[in-house]
Amino acid sequence: MGVPNADGYWGFCNKKNIKNYRTRCSVLISKGNNNILIDTSPDLRFQLLRNKIRNISSVLYTHKHADQTHGINDLRVFFLKNKKKINVYADKITLSYLKNNFSYYFKDGIEYPAILNGKKLKNNFSLGSKKELIKFKSVKVRHGKINSIGYIFCNTAYFSDCNELSNSNLNKLKNLKYFIIDCLRFNPHPSHFSLSEILDVLKEIKPTNTILTNLHSDLDYNILLQKLPINVKPAFDGLKIQL
Repeated sequence: MGVPNADGYWGFCNKKNIKNYRTRCSVLISKGNNNILIDTSPDLRFQLLRNKIRNISSVLYTHKHADQTHGINDLRVFFLKNKKKINVYADKITLSYLKNNFSYYFKDGIEYPAILNGKKLKNNFSLGSKKELIKFKSVKVRHGKINSIGYIFCNTAYFSDCNELSNSNLNKLKNLKYFIIDCLRFNPHPSHFSLSEILDVLKEIKPTNTILTNLHSDLDYNILLQKLPINVKPAFDGLKIQL
């Protein structure tokens, strides 16, 4: 939901700390001019402006929920700018949801041209060309009663919405440089990892660095930081890491 909530509720977060001001989670992976966006959050326009992002090359989706998809309209400006459709990649269920609910972005209409190419996600794929190419592995994980997709790239994994990792998935996540992982709150949740649950996962896969994302208003930045191992940090809006 972001922090504060739409009704102004900050929960346990200190509103004087800018790192507690959180938009809905998303990430941009950049290599040269190759800018790959994961999820189009409802806050996308603000995120793009605040971080001075002037181009989007392609988009990957984790799942079909509104907080991952409903900023899709903000991709239109990049189509108008580049006169080129943007490729968006998603699993079968998410792609069907996008095409059904935002059909005018995928099909030419009388007044507006299509701006997106919907592509079914593969297990292993690459985006970009030559020196800007980035290799990805997509991983299906549980997010409550639905599936979500995590992405592994550049010795980094991004798993923004999940509450369970199978043994097979855990094996794929060993020896990472960065693990960016869902951590909604202190207490257990039916579709997101809690802090204690994710700390147990980290003991098994032992990434060099971990960044906790999708933080709810229960988790004040400084209070959470004090409870974490030295190589685990809370995410904050605008955070940049060198892969």
